[in-house]
Amino acid sequence: MLVYSIIGQQISGFAARAIAGRLTERFGGRMPSPAELLALDPADLKSVGLSRMKVEYLRSLAEHVVAGELQIDQLHTLSDDEVREQITASRGLGRWTADMFLLINLERPDILPIGDLGIRTAVQRLYRLDHLPTPKEVDAIGEKWRPHRSLASFYLWASTRQAPKATA
Repeated sequence: MLVYSIIGQQISGFAARAIAGRLTERFGGRMPSPAELLALDPADLKSVGLSRMKVEYLRSLAEHVVAGELQIDQLHTLSDDEVREQITASRGLGRWTADMFLLINLERPDILPIGDLGIRTAVQRLYRLDHLPTPKEVDAIGEKWRPHRSLASFYLWASTRQAPKATA
C-alpha cells in the first residue's frame, strides 16, 4: 500500500495502475520487497514510468524498512501517532498516507484524514462554510465525532458521491 501510495501521488488512478502493473510485472505479479527495490538500478525504476523523485521516495521507504526504522509487520501494535511517526519518517510519505494506512489497512476506529480534499469538501458542504476548511479546522470540527471518526470519514466520503438523477 505504501509503495502504491508513492506511485499514485499527483497522477491519475489510471496512470498509477499502469505504472504499478509494469513494476509488478517485473516481479512475477507482485510488488518487490524492500531489498529488491534497493537492488534495482534507479534507471530500471524510471523505465516503468516513475519520476526521479518517486524513485527517491521508493528507495527511502525501502531503506527505512531494511534498516528496521519502519517495521511494517509491527505497525498494528503501535498507537496511531507512533504509526504516523514511522510512516512519515520516510521521504515522500506524509500525514495523508499515514492516515489512509491507519484507516484502511489497520482498520483503526478513530481516524479522520484531515488533509483529504474529499473530507474537507464534505465538511464545507455539511457545515455550509463559505470556504474550504483547513486541515486544522476539520480537526477541530471532527473532535465531536470521537471515538468514531473513521465512521464519520466514510460517511463524509459517501456524501461526496452524486446521487443518481431521477428519471421521469
